[in-house]
Amino acid sequence: MKTITRALATSALAALVAGTAAADDKGYVGIAMPTKSSARWISDGQSMVEQFEAAGYTTDLQYAEDDIPNQLAQIENMITKGVDVLVIAAIDGTTLSNALANAAASDIQVVAYDRLIRDSGDVDYYATFDNFQVGVQQATTLVEGLKERFPDTKPWNVELFGGSPDDNNAYFFYDGAMSVIQPLIDAGDIAIPSGQSGMDTVGTLRWDGSLAQARMDNLLSASYTDERVHGVLSPYDGLSIGIISSLSGVGYGSGDDMPMPIVTGQDAEIPSIKAILRGDQYSTIFKDTRELARVTVGMVDALLEGTEPEINDTETYDNGVKTVPSYLLSPVAVTEANWEEVILGSGYYTEDQVK
Repeated sequence: MKTITRALATSALAALVAGTAAADDKGYVGIAMPTKSSARWISDGQSMVEQFEAAGYTTDLQYAEDDIPNQLAQIENMITKGVDVLVIAAIDGTTLSNALANAAASDIQVVAYDRLIRDSGDVDYYATFDNFQVGVQQATTLVEGLKERFPDTKPWNVELFGGSPDDNNAYFFYDGAMSVIQPLIDAGDIAIPSGQSGMDTVGTLRWDGSLAQARMDNLLSASYTDERVHGVLSPYDGLSIGIISSLSGVGYGSGDDMPMPIVTGQDAEIPSIKAILRGDQYSTIFKDTRELARVTVGMVDALLEGTEPEINDTETYDNGVKTVPSYLLSPVAVTEANWEEVILGSGYYTEDQVK
């Protein structure tokens, strides 16, 4: 009799645990990230998994290592497994239309994460940073650095680098930066000795630092035999490190006669924070991925509860089929002057990680 009673009690406890688990499981979220080659995307993935699971969701996080067919296969697999929502940071924002049509046919809603998904009417919402403002901040710190390091030089010789042409954000970064730089070019304060400008010329496929380094090598050999570089607009820290390596290779930063040019960046990756402290990189843009994950979780909560997600932009992001309702977070420019307050003060990194 005791055995039967014990078995019934065990069964009741199991049912109770199962019921609690079911009650806590608010939904199944598929998270498609582009690559682990950038520390930034690793942080994004970790932040989303932590916050979604803390909110009671089951997650499926996949990285495609910048392989478009791989990301498509991962998304299709998530659809097959029955996710309720897809959160996608696209490798190429123009390649997902068929996959998202399949998601829509299965009543799976889609949040574009950081990178806009183009050419699809099946994107429900977009969570990102104010990408035009990122570019404005990059160019503003570039000009501040030029004034600080080269106060008696005009025009300043500057070279322009863009992000990956298949990433919609890259155009916003570039356009934001040029809204600051172009008036200075027109005024004769900035020169582009290579003559290279425009995303079709200065873009860097897949945000590849080795491609940026090789292009900087070519620019130096072709346009700077009798000139000095004063500044480089770089839209991402991974490119900045390659650019700095190229500059260092021909002697920049080795003494007062060849000071390191002002080099910008984005994402506040640890190697670039260290480069800022060494004086090799001048600035980066901090985008708190924890906050972006928080906004994304809030969007998914609203979608699955049948309410309207919080948005603050309904005009900027036309993906070619529709204007995607968006929530834009504010980026923060970081230099040696404020890195402790912004980076350490926010708890994003510890001092041991950076030094």
